[in-house]
Amino acid sequence: MKRTNAGQESRRLNKRRLPDSSATAFAIILAAISKGNNYGGEDLALIQRCLTKLHRSLSQSLSTPILSLLPVLISSKSDEVACKSIEIVGALSLMSIEMNEQIASEEQIVKGLVALLKSSNSLRSMAACNSILDLSTTSIGRKHLVDSFAIENLILRFFQDPKSSTPMVSLLSDGKCTECPKIVFNDDKLSILLVNAIIILLNSCTIEQLHKIPVTLSRVLLLHLKNVWEEVHQLELCGISENCTQDGVSYINSIQTNNLAESVFRLSVDINPCRAPSVGFFNAEDTSLENFMLNIWESSPFLLTNSKLKNIMSSFIDFSKLRKSVPSFLSSMLRGLIHCPPIPSDEHDILHFLDEVSNSLGCPIVHQEDIRVVQTHDSESELHYFQTQTDNINFEFPIIFSSADILKCEQAYKEGYTIALRGMGFRYTSIASVADEVASMFGQPSIGVNLYLTPPGCQGLACHSDDHCVFICQLVGAKTWNIFSPAGNRLPRLYEALEKKERGIMDAHKEVLLKEGDILYIPRGHPHEARTIGYGGGCDASTGFSLHLTLSIEVEPPFEWEGFAHVAFYHWCRRQSITPYILADSESLVLHKISAILIHIAVKCFGDTDPIFRKACLVGALSHSCEHTDWLLVNQKDIFSHIICKIRSEATFVDVLKLVEAAIEKHEDLFSHFKWIRHLLKGEHETDTNSIHLVDPNDVIYQISQQNREVAEAVFYQVKSNFCNEIAFEDVQPVYVTLLDDYRKARKQYANGMLSLHFDGH
Repeated sequence: MKRTNAGQESRRLNKRRLPDSSATAFAIILAAISKGNNYGGEDLALIQRCLTKLHRSLSQSLSTPILSLLPVLISSKSDEVACKSIEIVGALSLMSIEMNEQIASEEQIVKGLVALLKSSNSLRSMAACNSILDLSTTSIGRKHLVDSFAIENLILRFFQDPKSSTPMVSLLSDGKCTECPKIVFNDDKLSILLVNAIIILLNSCTIEQLHKIPVTLSRVLLLHLKNVWEEVHQLELCGISENCTQDGVSYINSIQTNNLAESVFRLSVDINPCRAPSVGFFNAEDTSLENFMLNIWESSPFLLTNSKLKNIMSSFIDFSKLRKSVPSFLSSMLRGLIHCPPIPSDEHDILHFLDEVSNSLGCPIVHQEDIRVVQTHDSESELHYFQTQTDNINFEFPIIFSSADILKCEQAYKEGYTIALRGMGFRYTSIASVADEVASMFGQPSIGVNLYLTPPGCQGLACHSDDHCVFICQLVGAKTWNIFSPAGNRLPRLYEALEKKERGIMDAHKEVLLKEGDILYIPRGHPHEARTIGYGGGCDASTGFSLHLTLSIEVEPPFEWEGFAHVAFYHWCRRQSITPYILADSESLVLHKISAILIHIAVKCFGDTDPIFRKACLVGALSHSCEHTDWLLVNQKDIFSHIICKIRSEATFVDVLKLVEAAIEKHEDLFSHFKWIRHLLKGEHETDTNSIHLVDPNDVIYQISQQNREVAEAVFYQVKSNFCNEIAFEDVQPVYVTLLDDYRKARKQYANGMLSLHFDGH
């Protein structure tokens, strides 16, 4: 009984001593290291025992002063002391978020860890890398590591030893259905730790931090990661993975396929691939660019013959292989493609986009998003080879292609199905160069490029009309196109429900035979259908298969003439807001604010009714080529004058107010079509006084009801008159071009990232 009591008393005494243990250890270690690096023997053994005791008791107590000793300890000449101290840093980093952030804020500790990566002693560099991985578990930890040049030092250490151009990797399955398996790097332990840390820190960088990485380091790293990525993609496509219970599989790796894909993407966003030769769509034989723009564009179909496009595309298509065997060409191409998740039209932050799609980045192509396999028998109904998959509650989920699905595409082609591929401008640099040039030619931030491979004597898509203009570039074979007149005289807008014509009314049509090297232009809204001309059966090239690209010029809301009018009025209002005229009193400010909102709504109304407001604004094309600057500038100024005259003569207070009231009654969002105006703020604080997209229509009606209606109407007409009299095309042009450049930058970054994840070799 006495022994039991004595044992309990001993434990109580120990518990009372524990809070002082780290303080005691601190004093002992401080006394030992105060002798400089000459300590050894007893002092060294004493330091090691204290560090071991500290390591064991971290979860119970820690005296903050011990942190001040860690920079000295991790750089100790003794491997045992240095490695144990580094272990303690890692353990502290994992103890809690608060402790992790405290360690990260200790600049000398972080810099000491980074410096140890350069050590020729693999034990020290491995311990440092492990600790860096522990510190990287919080965003604050990652930020301090990046700011301390951890990425640069990790890369340098990683490439101290030669790397194979064909790295050995495998995928690790956890036995569950997952889009992103883990990657097993078949390398030495230190190299695996280093590449883990590099990828984790890269994927936490801002664009500015990525730019600070020396180009010589980022390029060699990108090349290596792309080699790894190519191996990983083929394994994922084939569904080859190891079981996580298998002997010999390393567990120190935490990198998934999407993490690797994100690093490749991030390193590539601002790398511009080599441009292909100029497209040369227009030549004197068919038409000049001036004639096309002024008389054909967005108006009527047109055939361009003998273009140079086929020669440019020879870098992406092996025409001899294609003619020899279409199915094998198809399989070879599909195996090199990955999923290209669409970037939202108003997304300007490429890193925000990456956050949104990170879980699926780099996966194989997805049915209906990247590829369609379709045929049409009666010109109206389409039959899809792959059927949509649903679960037990009818929730649709995507079909992610495997090697088996690619082989099914070969069979589908033999059965008469057309293979339609989206996003070709994000998969091949030669196509991307053409897409960039055409987008610039028509003053748009980007264009879409699709590929269609159709067997002989077959029709892929049913008769349809598009909400965008298309250039159909016939690369191989020939197709007969039937083009019908549009259902109405208004140009359709993106994602707008299209008007349909009865089939009987569509009997009158224009028939065009499109041959190799020809380009067919079809304006938006014109129904069309196409069929290959070979009817001999079979899939041999001699019987008439067809391969063509479709360049889609999608005119987004900011880049219609309605958009230019919104930019003009917004810019004018912004200049007026600093004058005493507006800020004389609070009532005047409210009335002018209401008037500005109503004029924006009037412009939106004209966009719904006036065809000119829906046309593509080509102001952004003025800098594309000095050859057509004069005539295009005159044309764009004339259209701008029409826009201003329309606002001056037809924008009425009563009509706009009725439109607002009707929208409220129907629960419509009047401002959805021009929420993009927020991008004109350029970092300003968003409030309802300067951001039309934040306005509530109910608030507009309420504000008017609180004012004298006649006074409100008079202010509306005064603001409208001042705007129409004072605005000048030259004032708006640079603001509009800046907006266009912002859109282009994000699209270019997206295209560069996706191109780097593909394997066209150019």
